[in-house]
Amino acid sequence: MSYSFLRESKLYIEYGGSKYRIYTNTSISFSQTFAEDSYPVKTLHDQSKMFEGSTITKANPANFSFEVPLTVEKDESIVMDLVTDLVATSDSDIEEQQLKTFNMFIQTGSSTFKIETCVVTSASITFNPRSQYLISVEGEGSKLTRVGDESYNLGTIQSESSTRTPLITYPVVTLDSLSMVNIVGVNLSIQNDIEWTPFENLQESLAVTNSSNAMFPSAYTVNGRVVSGAIQQYQTDNNITQFDDFSTNSNLSITAKKTDNTDFWKITLNPVMYTARMETGDVYTQSYDFRSTDNTALGARITTYS
Repeated sequence: MSYSFLRESKLYIEYGGSKYRIYTNTSISFSQTFAEDSYPVKTLHDQSKMFEGSTITKANPANFSFEVPLTVEKDESIVMDLVTDLVATSDSDIEEQQLKTFNMFIQTGSSTFKIETCVVTSASITFNPRSQYLISVEGEGSKLTRVGDESYNLGTIQSESSTRTPLITYPVVTLDSLSMVNIVGVNLSIQNDIEWTPFENLQESLAVTNSSNAMFPSAYTVNGRVVSGAIQQYQTDNNITQFDDFSTNSNLSITAKKTDNTDFWKITLNPVMYTARMETGDVYTQSYDFRSTDNTALGARITTYS
């Protein structure tokens, strides 16, 4: 008997016919549950049956989350693409924007699991000069299965760099003409509001006997996206007048700079709304909570990733 340990897990992403090894920290999780429907078994002639019966015919969407440290080599750039980019689809001459779907493979010390038709539901990037630069990802998929043991052949994996150089970056922010120095930290969040298409039908439900022939979700729609975040700044005599500021039409740029003062990653959002608020503590700070109102493709707003 052998146990599986989280630190031994390996993550692979399959997109566009290619598979990529993604190096995560230990914050990786995934699961899928089945939906249970109960029904009363008490009858008019037998009132003693107090417990309800149960039927299970369908699965809920699978859930996953992981954190990926960003590196100088950018071997994990596929994750950034899946988080930020959309693909255009058309149905009956109506053009829609859909998230990029992909498959995930997780190899443990004893198994290889696969999550099909994955989409990113949320992602966040934290710009903090006191911690490693990473991206946190959460998402959902249609089906989780065990496809083999730890030796399962995944096929050809995209080549990767011979080195992995972690990054510590510091944020540089411009927000209209405001004084944006003495920055404590910045976070940027991307939220995708998705809804899985109803997939249960009577004919298939009658044939369900176990997880192998249960009904699983397969299609989804994107109801909306939110790109938001917060900028935290030490309060000084140079910016004190900004503590109660707000705007519904501002220009914002966030740059992650490397320790050699070169740009590694930059996003420009125009326009955004923001509201400022003061925070008390040992040292006074003020935060600017912002949300993008720009409908331009988010990937096009990332002007630097090098």
